[in-house]
Amino acid sequence: MNKTRPKYLDLTEIKLPVPAFVSILHRVSGVGLYLIGIPLGLYLFQMSLASEEGYRQFGLIADHGFVKLIFLGLLWAFLHHFCAGIRFLTLDLHMGEELQRARSSSMAVLVVSLVLTVVLGVQLW
Repeated sequence: MNKTRPKYLDLTEIKLPVPAFVSILHRVSGVGLYLIGIPLGLYLFQMSLASEEGYRQFGLIADHGFVKLIFLGLLWAFLHHFCAGIRFLTLDLHMGEELQRARSSSMAVLVVSLVLTVVLGVQLW
């Protein structure tokens, strides 16, 4: 009786296709928005509405460079999650399921989300 042993897979050597990479980033961006974006956004919104002093504090916090980097990351997460979500909705409607169209739409998601992040990030900074 020959038992086949499990094959060792080195996960650092496996090259993911672009659609898989977009899918993983879609999940990561969703978790980041849920765990960081919503609580931070609600806290800063509440702070800005509490009083005039709170609004000034919000302005000082939002003007800090590290906070702007966090905002930039959250902006990318939102834009990527939005663009990838539209792509996944079209795939659910059985549009663009062919291999070449799926690869090109996933590449378009990456490019569009990064370009929009740069354009809106320049205005944020």
